Amino acid sequence: MNAETRTRPRKRGIVVPARSRTITRFDTPPQLDSHGNQRWVLRTAHFALAMTRIEGRATIDIRETAESMIVAPAALRVRVRVDTMQQQAPSEGDTLFILPPGESQVDVEGNGLLAHIVGTTSRETLGAALNAADYAAGAPELSECRAWPDPVNGFKLRHYRLDDYVDATQPGRAFRCTNLMVNITDIYPGKRDSKKLKPHSHDDFEQITLTYAGRFAHHLRTPWGPDSTQWQADEHLEIDSPAAISLPAGLIHTSQALEAGCWLVDIFGPPRMDFSQMPGFVRNGDEYPLMEPHEDR
Repeated sequence: MNAETRTRPRKRGIVVPARSRTITRFDTPPQLDSHGNQRWVLRTAHFALAMTRIEGRATIDIRETAESMIVAPAALRVRVRVDTMQQQAPSEGDTLFILPPGESQVDVEGNGLLAHIVGTTSRETLGAALNAADYAAGAPELSECRAWPDPVNGFKLRHYRLDDYVDATQPGRAFRCTNLMVNITDIYPGKRDSKKLKPHSHDDFEQITLTYAGRFAHHLRTPWGPDSTQWQADEHLEIDSPAAISLPAGLIHTSQALEAGCWLVDIFGPPRMDFSQMPGFVRNGDEYPLMEPHEDR
């Protein structure tokens, strides 16, 4: 076992976020990777999102000690190679890859942004995040992490053509590995009904929402604690894609598509047990065993 999950604490009362949300539109000065590709990193305590700009052709070298994920939009043609396992997987885009621990090479053609999601073992990437300073003192408000089991047939390169997992009876396309989870929405046919939003918060874990296409509104509310000098007004942030927002534990949030063609990726790390226990919700759940439940502390 080489990944992590949460041990959920007892239900708390009002949870006031320990840090602010961070939003990026990938328009600030970028970092450059070893091939000179432009890159932006946004993080939480337990995972990070690295976005690489592709203009024509690019190669990305990946070296990770745990699994990681790549989300490729339809505009990008991607080939992932894992030479140590003599595996490769091509894609015409609109694909999720799960990469095994070790070295991989990603060759990309097209124009757009490629998403690479890594876990806690990727210290260099976490440290390069634009919001890394928010975690200088750690994140003690989050649940303890525990290891999830290895995949049933061992670590290997996996890829999923997202169109193959559209199911009108089960909206959303959730996938997990040993240390990460994504929930990729179906493409919205139009504006999301303003009377059917689902504002919610997470007591003990964080989230990144990557809006990949279309215009969205993020509706955010910070709960009031006893210190009135720290109270904050609600936010209703309208943004064009691509963009990403980090959502701290306790922040009430919901995202609203404002037009047809929108889609987004909700990212979690480690995997969510509540999603994993919903029959059929995690599309590749048969490949990754569930963590044994633990008593609340």
